Amino acid sequence: MATGGNAIRGTRVGSGPMGEQDHGYHADRIAVSYWDGLGNETVRYFAAGLPEEEIPEIIDHPQSGLPAGRDKENPPAVAKTEPYKTHLAYVKERRTDEEAVQLLEDALNQLRERRGQ
Repeated sequence: MATGGNAIRGTRVGSGPMGEQDHGYHADRIAVSYWDGLGNETVRYFAAGLPEEEIPEIIDHPQSGLPAGRDKENPPAVAKTEPYKTHLAYVKERRTDEEAVQLLEDALNQLRERRGQ
């Protein structure tokens, strides 16, 4: 058996010569660097004609998950995360203790009426 390479192995039919640069039109773009609080940089590419106000100031860094900003010297701070709240905690924020007692009393009275007590 002869040992030889297959020139078209791993290429698409009709793809043309390897390394072909004319695979389509590439729009002009700009590179924008973002840094997180750990000093990690990530680059995002945007269309060259995009207005400055449409380029985000802060993104989530893909590796660290921290917020990343465009100012290397002053990266954005991590937003304060709120602890998990139970349903009861949210209810207590909306109701006073007096309202809670009245609601409980009303619910108990309705339950007693349904049970015939």
